[in-house]
Amino acid sequence: MALWIWTLSILSCFCITLSRNEEPIHFRSDTELNHLTVDNDTGIIYLGVVNALYQLTENLDVIRSVETGPRKDNKKCTPPIDENQCKEAVLTDNYNKLLLLNKADKTIVVCGSLFKGICAIRDLEDISHEKYYVDSSGEKSFVASNDENVSTVGLITSLNNDRVLFVGKGNGPNDNGIIISTRQLYERDGKDIFEMYTDSAAVKSAYHSSSTQQFVAVFEDKNYVYFIFNQQEKQPVNNRTLIARLCKDDAHYYSYFEMDLGCKDDDGAYDHCHSAYVTTPGEELAEINKDNGSLKSAMCVFSLRHINEKMEKNRNDCYTKKNTSSFYKLFSAENPCASHGLNASKNFPCGSEHLPYLLGSKNGVIEKPVLQKEGMNLTAVTVAVENGHTVAFLGTSDGKILKVFLSSAATEYSSLTIELNKPIKNDLVLDRTQENLYVMTTDKVHRLPVQNCQEYSDCEKCIQARDPYCGWCVREGRCTKKTDCGTADKENHWLWSPSGTCMTIISADPQNMSRRAPTKVELTVSPLPTLTDSDTVLCTFGETVHDAQLKDGVIICDPPDIIPPTPRGQDHVSVPLQLTFGNNKIFFASHTYPFYDCEEAMNLLENQPCYSCASNRWNCQWDWKRHICEESSSVQDGVIKSKEECPQFLNPNPPIIPMEYQTTVYFEGRHLDYYRPSQTKFSYSANETLQLNLSIRTDKVKIDSKLMVTLYNCSYGRSDCSLCLAAHQDYKCVWCEEDGKPSKCVYEKLCHAPPTDTCPHPEITRIEPKTGPLSGGILLTIMGSNLGIKAEDVKNITVADKECLFKEEFYSVSTRIVCEVGPMSESKQGQIEVNINGKLGTSPSTVQFTYQEPLPSQIRPESGPQAGGTMLTITGTNLATGSKKDVQVSVGSQPCNVTEFGDEIVCVTGANNKVEDVKVTMNYGGTAISVPGQFSYRENPTVTKFLPVNSFSSGGRNITVTGTGFELIQSFSLVVYAERPEAGKMNLKRLVTRLNETTVVFSSPPVLEDPENYNITTIILMDHYHLVVKNESHSFAYVADPTFENFTDGIKKQVNKLINAKGSNLNKAMTIAEAQAFVGDEVCNIKTLTETDLYCEPPDVQPQPKKRQKRDTTNNLPEFIVKFGLREWILGRVEYDTRVSDIPLNLILPLVLIPMIAIIITSIICYRRKSQQAEREYEKIKSQLEGLEESVRDRCKKEFTDLMIEMEDQTNDINEAGIPVLDYKTYTDRVFFLPSKDGEKDVMITGKLDIPEARRQTVEQALNQFSNLLNSKSFLINFIHTLENQREFSARAKVYFASLLTVALHGKLEYYTDIMRTLFLELMEQYVVAKNPKLMLRRSETVVERMLSNWMSICLYQYLKDNAGEPLYKLFKAIKHQVEKGPVDAVLKKAKYTLNDTGLLGDDVEYTQLTVNVFVQDGGTDSIPVKVLNCDTISQVKEKIIDQVYRNLPCSQWPKAESVVLEWRPGSTAQILSDLDLTSQRDGRWKRINTLMHYNVRDGATLILSKMGISQQPEDNQQDVPGERHALLEDENKVWHLVRPVDEIDEGKSKRGSVKEKERTKAITEIYLTRLLSVKGTLQQFVDNFFHSVLNSNHVVPPAVKYFFDFLDEQAEKHDIKDEDTIHIWKTNSLPLRFWVNILKNPHFIFDVHVHEVVDASLSVIAQTFMDACTRTEHKLSRDSPSNKLLYAKEIFNYKKMVEDYYKGIRQMVPVSDQDMNTHLAEISRAHTDSLNTLVALHQLYQYTNKYYDEIINALEEDPAAQKMQLAFRLQQIAAALENKVTDL
Repeated sequence: MALWIWTLSILSCFCITLSRNEEPIHFRSDTELNHLTVDNDTGIIYLGVVNALYQLTENLDVIRSVETGPRKDNKKCTPPIDENQCKEAVLTDNYNKLLLLNKADKTIVVCGSLFKGICAIRDLEDISHEKYYVDSSGEKSFVASNDENVSTVGLITSLNNDRVLFVGKGNGPNDNGIIISTRQLYERDGKDIFEMYTDSAAVKSAYHSSSTQQFVAVFEDKNYVYFIFNQQEKQPVNNRTLIARLCKDDAHYYSYFEMDLGCKDDDGAYDHCHSAYVTTPGEELAEINKDNGSLKSAMCVFSLRHINEKMEKNRNDCYTKKNTSSFYKLFSAENPCASHGLNASKNFPCGSEHLPYLLGSKNGVIEKPVLQKEGMNLTAVTVAVENGHTVAFLGTSDGKILKVFLSSAATEYSSLTIELNKPIKNDLVLDRTQENLYVMTTDKVHRLPVQNCQEYSDCEKCIQARDPYCGWCVREGRCTKKTDCGTADKENHWLWSPSGTCMTIISADPQNMSRRAPTKVELTVSPLPTLTDSDTVLCTFGETVHDAQLKDGVIICDPPDIIPPTPRGQDHVSVPLQLTFGNNKIFFASHTYPFYDCEEAMNLLENQPCYSCASNRWNCQWDWKRHICEESSSVQDGVIKSKEECPQFLNPNPPIIPMEYQTTVYFEGRHLDYYRPSQTKFSYSANETLQLNLSIRTDKVKIDSKLMVTLYNCSYGRSDCSLCLAAHQDYKCVWCEEDGKPSKCVYEKLCHAPPTDTCPHPEITRIEPKTGPLSGGILLTIMGSNLGIKAEDVKNITVADKECLFKEEFYSVSTRIVCEVGPMSESKQGQIEVNINGKLGTSPSTVQFTYQEPLPSQIRPESGPQAGGTMLTITGTNLATGSKKDVQVSVGSQPCNVTEFGDEIVCVTGANNKVEDVKVTMNYGGTAISVPGQFSYRENPTVTKFLPVNSFSSGGRNITVTGTGFELIQSFSLVVYAERPEAGKMNLKRLVTRLNETTVVFSSPPVLEDPENYNITTIILMDHYHLVVKNESHSFAYVADPTFENFTDGIKKQVNKLINAKGSNLNKAMTIAEAQAFVGDEVCNIKTLTETDLYCEPPDVQPQPKKRQKRDTTNNLPEFIVKFGLREWILGRVEYDTRVSDIPLNLILPLVLIPMIAIIITSIICYRRKSQQAEREYEKIKSQLEGLEESVRDRCKKEFTDLMIEMEDQTNDINEAGIPVLDYKTYTDRVFFLPSKDGEKDVMITGKLDIPEARRQTVEQALNQFSNLLNSKSFLINFIHTLENQREFSARAKVYFASLLTVALHGKLEYYTDIMRTLFLELMEQYVVAKNPKLMLRRSETVVERMLSNWMSICLYQYLKDNAGEPLYKLFKAIKHQVEKGPVDAVLKKAKYTLNDTGLLGDDVEYTQLTVNVFVQDGGTDSIPVKVLNCDTISQVKEKIIDQVYRNLPCSQWPKAESVVLEWRPGSTAQILSDLDLTSQRDGRWKRINTLMHYNVRDGATLILSKMGISQQPEDNQQDVPGERHALLEDENKVWHLVRPVDEIDEGKSKRGSVKEKERTKAITEIYLTRLLSVKGTLQQFVDNFFHSVLNSNHVVPPAVKYFFDFLDEQAEKHDIKDEDTIHIWKTNSLPLRFWVNILKNPHFIFDVHVHEVVDASLSVIAQTFMDACTRTEHKLSRDSPSNKLLYAKEIFNYKKMVEDYYKGIRQMVPVSDQDMNTHLAEISRAHTDSLNTLVALHQLYQYTNKYYDEIINALEEDPAAQKMQLAFRLQQIAAALENKVTDL
């Protein structure tokens, strides 16, 4: 069979401006296209797109469509999706992964990216009918990849009379690892559809990250199935293109073999294949489109026969153990080859169990490209065969289709643009007729004909197209496909386009003829089509048509009846000759035939009739007797046939002739035997030199003459002696001085006096310049006459008695001398003297040269931008010294271009590369003069904002640009570059007005067309600086003009004194203040402007129409005009409602007043009756209201009093003690491990490892080896990925694992950071590819996200300690102080003073502040005053006492409240105080906790604090306390402190008193919300201070923050993420929300403090405010908004700006280099690593290794890099050493 071939290419991103050219037939999808396939039986097209399937006709009309998404899914969840089990499920797009026709079953297999890549089977005739879909079969039904960026390929074929599906797919992060598999499409033997054919019919990757595959194609040939895919190997980095083969019926994949497919030229390899096509080409050719990662791609050709031969040779080499170094076994480090006998490959063509299988070889097939392209990438390919010729259609990355003819070489013969800048998708498919090509771009399917032969109107165009589909159909006279030409089977009746041949008349006999003797012409045509006698050939010769004769392959035509006249100046006329077929006159060849005219031939050369006749190409001869040119004949007498025989004159002597003097000229003659000699005289006078062409006549006829002489006049241009004597010696000019005549230059024989040999003295008439510097060095030009004949005549020059150096190169004979003036010691004026060969010439007294000293005094302006362009004016005295070219100005090291020269020098500054003050230097003739003062180069102007941000395309909108540095600029102008690919660049200039130093205003110029067609850049030209009008987020933009609807019938009536104009996009680039509307000449005040409506208030009185309108206005109505910027719209005319009532006033008044009086009387009567009843009701309600009002008044008054008291400054109490910052180890322990399930008992916090002493040394050595293993990047990356792939590796486990890793690698934080970056880049790639970059870092679902949290915690510890810790601690203490100032319910955990509305104590509790004197047992004799509340529980009192007594000790050293006893000594007795005892107040099942008020403790009371067990509490109390404590836990004994829950009131009690009484006594909770404001106001300064400390880039910014933020910015730029919101979210999620919120909500992570629940509630509100400040989402508040959001609604705007400025400030900081960051990290490692429990962390990490040991070993064995480093073996050694340890533990 013929060779099989395929085509591959790579997809790349290459942006070009969009093209608007669209093919006539196309289908557009709302979502991205994925796959397209065609049913070649019916022609129906099946299209798979994101979230939909389409069934289309051949003309791309929709037959049916099916929605396939989005659906709730998560890549990590197993279908079916249960939202209770998969809480991460969100609406997810469904990308079509496979779209395969199974025509045998009349079905179509459809696989999507949802639900782990489950497939469905649909009806081929009706895709809406789903025949099979099951999502509950588990992993066995996961066919395609669920990653939209991982390709999947499939092939449906027959196997043992059943239909099976071969699938190849890459292994995405959440895929099942199966790369290649065979799936059955039938149900049998308990196996479901889509289940694997056999359990071993698959290639499965145990670990997806060691190498990644992107499958390109799958196809079958005979008994083999082939896969083509790209493989990217990460360690070492290597890209390979592979072809894999396996036997179709191989159920165990013993036959699987893969090898490299190389496409390489002299410049290197193309290592990424993107598209493949398999076909049977007409000329045994094939192609592969590949790419090497740049904008360069190629097409390579392979033969499947050669590939199979190479595979067999490789298999044989492996089985016979030859050249085994290139072989490998998939996912294994071992070399699989062994000796299995010589014929093993032949005997077992599909492999065997005893032979090595899943084989691969790096020794593959390599071919050279047949086509290479630069500047684009090839993205798709398909191949067609037409008449045995192979044609390839290639899609490109810039939206084009290339047509390539594949013969001995690949020839690109056509290129079509489909959609510019939209890459062609991979599926490039021909329709069933092979006549049309379906092309997919991002969202469109286009149908293109494969050929457009009919477009070529003649044979030349048809042939020039070089289109293999086309040829010229001779008998039909058109360009067609071969099948469309009726006589194509006859020889030379269809001329193939690439052959390059059209029918041509290659010769004519005779080749030409005389117009006076026409005859028949015999034409030879090639290639001549086969003609019969019945074929009529017409010969159109000029205007004459005759039947042509066909004889022996020659076509004979009669001459034309009329020959056109010979054109003037020519000797022949060309007459068109056409050959056509039949009556239809089908053209098939043409020629131009010359008819010559000998009579005209003699006139072609002036003065040479004979030569012209005898030398031409025609058959002409010269008759000298008759002096005519005629057709050649046999007559010889008097005939000249050769040009050499023509009589002629030539070689005149002398050739140079003076004017005004008679000169005899002699000529040479040839062949003059027939002519008589004669003598001729002529005269000529002129004042210039010129050439004359002479001719000789005899007997009134011209004889050929080649006579060219030169006439000259000595006087012309030689006005003085020196010029005269300098004339060429052949002219023989002399300076003639005759008496009585003026001296002049004449021909020597015209001078009647002896000529002079010497000239008069030189004369100087003027000099330039007239001044020069004392230093000299400038060039002086002296002009005059007789200044010498040659440069050597100039002997000496003096200027003001000072020698001037002669410059020979500038000398001009007699008229100009240039010299360089010398230096002069003082200012002086003098004459110029020249010595010309000893004759002196002195300038007259009016022509003198002045030496003077230029003295610059100042410059203005004194500053300008770095970009240059400042017009610098230098003032002073004598600045106009020399000339403009003699002075150079330098500003610093930059030249300043002099533009004006005079008393003031003006120059334009150049650009300078830095901001600095520089000296201005002037240079006159080489001497530098410093200008007093300095010029300051300042920073170029910048734009900070511009408003408004856009303009309509018609322009005229005033744009105010705010920035800096505008005061430096002298001239402003605006340029708008409107660029379009097909139209080039257009510039529009406008003036710019500067308002002040920071503001400029410009009027936007109009853009001529729809702005969407242009790439528009707006630039303000400021001197030489080009400033683009844009800021960090957007550029100045143009939008399309609005459209207005004209008034109906052209007239608008004002309604409610308003005029309404309707349109679209009215406010897109316009505001009410800018828009203008007019009624006639008067303004219509615009009141409302929306997107679709404009309302304006017209003048009260109808204005007159504009003067220009009056002639056009029949009703004299004013026009309504809207003006936006420069454009006006006339929408119609306005008609005022001027109708007057027809009813007279004397009727209106009675009709209105009488009914009104009647109504009023009736109303008064009714009112009197109702008022008495209402008065009684009013008194009753008034009494009730007064009671309620009094109650509310009392409450509000009390709340207001509390508010005023609490607003006092609280800062004094905060500064009492220092800040108890935790040490580094405790800080990291709490941040990393305190949230773990074991809390403070976590082994990482306790640091206790129960290891027997006998094994301790062994275990520690093994753990150190494990530490070394973790320092291998290959191992660690494999380790992390393997764990994350385990389903039971939960989010909590990931967090804990990351924290262990942080401690274990703390000694090498640089390495830790490198690992984090690597993992982070992978994570980012996932989110960017998934097109959800904003979701990154939102949660800590991966190891790397927790690693980032820990990294920030580590790097910001010192910053917390030195900077942010103080304001945070003060905030915490202030909240604690505020909370404890008021009652706190110990049971409900609610407080009177809080920021959290849910934790607000909603009842008015009576309380009094007490000061008690506390003695501490064994603590000295002095008492300590402590402030408490009489409503405090005993435990609360203990805590306040402990807080005060031990305030100078860390909180961790304080005794617990339950471990101390509090005694009250009211006198000589002592009473132990406890929360519950026998004296506690009881009410049914309720018991109230004891307070100081319960014990009647008074202000100034004495209390003793002692440790438990020493108290002197009475025995009965001591016995009762344990029982009472136990009672707290019993449900039947309920306790309360300040407020009893409303719904828990005992039924008995509820009966005492009416419902009204309870309602009256029930507090109105909302009243107490004012307390939130009270607390907020008190704490505001502390909150602000904390926010400023962490969100101020002007203060210290930790290097880690700058380093990581820059990293995020770099990655955003790399991934072309322009959305600032996304970058803002990344930064927010990485620092404020990941670190600061955590610390803010958990102060005990950094401080040695105890955080009470009530304090925690207020901290949560502040933390929420901090989170709100870090989002860009607009918070819309309403009365239903949460109180905490309303509380800080006013401040949130400022906080948001603070965050924005913080991010912006960090971006503008000097970058932190990798070296600096590594140094900083190394310092942290050095300072703190020794204090951490590193060994414990390693031990805990090993537990994960032990748990997933097999998976990790497999992953290491499959990774080539890990294999080289023997990482699996090293891990096995460590495991062996630790095995006993694990058992012991």
